Amino acid sequence: MGKTVLIVEDEKAIVEILKFNLQREGYSVLEALDGEAGLELAQAEDPDLILLDVMLPRMNGFDVCRTLREGGCAIPIIMLTAREEESDKVFGLEAGADDYITKPFSMRELLARVKANIRRRSLDAAQPAQPGSQLLKVGDVAVDPVSMTVTKGGAPVDVTQKEFDLLVRLFSAPGKVCTREELLEKVWNYAYFGDTRTVDVAVRRLREKIEDDPGNPKIILTRRGAGYYCGE
Repeated sequence: MGKTVLIVEDEKAIVEILKFNLQREGYSVLEALDGEAGLELAQAEDPDLILLDVMLPRMNGFDVCRTLREGGCAIPIIMLTAREEESDKVFGLEAGADDYITKPFSMRELLARVKANIRRRSLDAAQPAQPGSQLLKVGDVAVDPVSMTVTKGGAPVDVTQKEFDLLVRLFSAPGKVCTREELLEKVWNYAYFGDTRTVDVAVRRLREKIEDDPGNPKIILTRRGAGYYCGE
């Protein structure tokens, strides 16, 4: 079955360009020209990926993303922004976006990112649940790579797709320091030509979810000047 991409963008010309290129790659396309309509379509249609503009009428992209994540939606979200300020990019990631791309963008790069994010979700969905699977544990946090669940002290923890992939990467090799560049390549699944704040934001969000004291982490640790690792 073909994959579906939801485009939430108020500039009709951009929608048409994205739609043409996505359909040429075999994707089905849904479209919305404002934030509220995009939110409703995402909730009703469960697309495989959302291309979400930041500046939208009726409801901005940050609020759409945050609302979806707060409702438990794990659909990969790529933010589209015409802004260059790093604070806007970080704000989008903190709202729960998996990635961002700045306008004007290379269509080839955008399609590569779409493919990478959809491929990860497809692989996750294709894996059947298996009882007694090998848990990855650090402290009271457990990650099950098969059932795609995270628990802390036995209680479920809601994480995004990229947050889950990041945990699996770190928990699979306790004590091993992973550089930001390595995490971008392995977790985000493509050669990433952005800044490494993407990893920093994801780690900060995870610490808020799994650490007893995010300001004094015991699960995900920082090796200054090198990268991140998890305790053994």
